[in-house]
Amino acid sequence: MSRTVAALILREMSTRYGRSPGGYVWAVIEPLGSIFLMSLGFSLLVRSPPIGNSFILFFATGFVPFVFYQTISNVIARAFRFSGALLSYPVVTWVDAIVARLLLNSLTQILVSYLIMGVILFMQSDPITLDFRPIVEAMALSLFFGLAIGTLNCALMGLIQVWDQVWSIISRPLFLASGVIFLYESLPAIAQNILWYNPLMHILGIMRMGFYPGYDADYVSVPYVIGVSLVLLFLGVMLLGRYHRQILAS
Repeated sequence: MSRTVAALILREMSTRYGRSPGGYVWAVIEPLGSIFLMSLGFSLLVRSPPIGNSFILFFATGFVPFVFYQTISNVIARAFRFSGALLSYPVVTWVDAIVARLLLNSLTQILVSYLIMGVILFMQSDPITLDFRPIVEAMALSLFFGLAIGTLNCALMGLIQVWDQVWSIISRPLFLASGVIFLYESLPAIAQNILWYNPLMHILGIMRMGFYPGYDADYVSVPYVIGVSLVLLFLGVMLLGRYHRQILAS
């Protein structure tokens, strides 16, 4: 299995990053540019961030874990499409395809996140005390939740022809509904009661506790995020285990 996964990783590296000028550089430049441009736009509308003195840091602490989740879920969901030709060989299994994409893209996103936050922290005029435990915890939960959503969507996209478009519509409001540009505590009670069930809201709250020592996101429930992720991952693995041949044949 290890040789097969390694071969799939090398294939994706050459396909995704080896054929474009700059290669991996764009993996850093693209999200960093998005953070700066969107931070500039929101800072023109809001004079000060909900917490701290830097709007770009506040935005980045929400944007980085959200994009981490989004990237992992998207690449896992399309693992069969990317490696479909190779999955016809008996030596390559659907588990290999998912594990290869998970390893490559998670390591890439961890490096990208580290570089982005490093650049932003370097630009800050005021010293910032970091608590690495919640930061690592938030990134791990983003990875796990992204894997769970991606695995389930991988099965559903293979079984339901229009699921890709349906999921695109369903997930589009997540950027605004996950707390990227606001704090959970600043919302009215009715919105809190609804958005509490969004696991990403918990993940972003944990992330911000690592960058703002005085911030205590007491609404956060790590067991809830893990529980939802486990259920979704179980459903995805069960569907792929039973229907992967049907999906590959379609």
